Amino acid sequence: MASEEKGDSRAFQNPADVRAQLDRILASVEFHAPERGRHFLQYIVEETLEGRQEQLKAYTIAQAVFGRDASFDAQNDPVVRIEAGRIRRALERYYLVCGRDDPIRITIPKGGYSPNFSTDEGGSDADEKPAVQSPGNRRNNPGQPLAYRDLLLPIGVPALFGVMAILALIRPLEAYLSPREPSPAAVPSTPEGKTGIMLEPFAALGDNTQGADFASGLADQLIAKLMKIDDLVVFAPGRSVAGASGSLLNLQGSALVEGTVLHLHVRLINGADGTVIWANQYERDLRNQAILDVEDEIATQIVKEIGNGRKLAGPASVP
Repeated sequence: MASEEKGDSRAFQNPADVRAQLDRILASVEFHAPERGRHFLQYIVEETLEGRQEQLKAYTIAQAVFGRDASFDAQNDPVVRIEAGRIRRALERYYLVCGRDDPIRITIPKGGYSPNFSTDEGGSDADEKPAVQSPGNRRNNPGQPLAYRDLLLPIGVPALFGVMAILALIRPLEAYLSPREPSPAAVPSTPEGKTGIMLEPFAALGDNTQGADFASGLADQLIAKLMKIDDLVVFAPGRSVAGASGSLLNLQGSALVEGTVLHLHVRLINGADGTVIWANQYERDLRNQAILDVEDEIATQIVKEIGNGRKLAGPASVP
C-alpha cells in the first residue's frame, strides 16, 4: 500500500493474520452486510494481500463482484461507491460493538477501495519520551539556560486573559450601539421552469435491521436515478425547504421486512397543499436475491412510474 498507519507493516507481512481477521468479521452476527457486500470485502482484501491493490478501481470491482459487463460506467451506475459506503459503516459498527479487542483492524479509507490493515501498538511511545521539565525545575538547574518560552508563559497568559476580558466588555456595548440587521436565512429554491423533489428518509418498520438497511440503500438509488431527469432539482434528505420557491414535491415511504418478504409503500406529495399525487406499494420475496439488485429494480420502477403522466411536471408552486 502507498501509505501505512502505525503497525500496518507487521500486519501486512502476515497475510494469514489478515485472512483470519477477515474470517472473524464475516462470521460475526454484528457485521451487518448482505452477501454481495461480504463478497465485496473479501475480494478487495484478497486483491490487496496479493499485491494488486492498484487495480482496485470501480470498473474492475463492478465486473468481478457485481457481474457488470464491459460497458459499465461508474458515473451513471454508482453501485460500487454505494456498496463501499455500506461496508465502511458495517466495519465501523463491528469494531465499536464486538471487535474493539481484535488484533487487526480492517478499514476502507474514503476516496478509494484499497483496504488498510492496522494493529494497535499504542503505549510504547509514551514510555520512550523524556520527562518534560517544568520552568521551576529549570530555574533550579543553573546549568540549563532559561528559554524565552519560560518567560512568555507566566507573563503572556495573564495578558491574554486580560485582553479577552476587555473584548468581552466591548463586544456587547458595540452590539448595543450599532445593532446589526439579521441576515435572512438561506432557503433552497428551484430555478424557474424546474420542479424540486425532496426525498424524505424512508421509515423502517419492524424490529429487525433489514428494513432500515433496505430503506437507506433504496434512498441512495433513488437519488442517483432522479438526478438524471431533466428539469428536476433533487434535495438531499433532511434538508429544510421551508420557504422554498418553485414547484416542490415530497417523496415519502416506509419499508418492512417480514421473514423473507419485503413490503414497501411509497407516495408522492404536493408540497404546496399536501395532496397525494401518486402512491404505490411493492412486495418482493428476498430469497435468492441480492438486496442491491432489488433496490435497483424497485428504484427504477418508482422513477419510471412517477415520471409517467407528467407527475413531476405539474404540481402547484410552493407559496
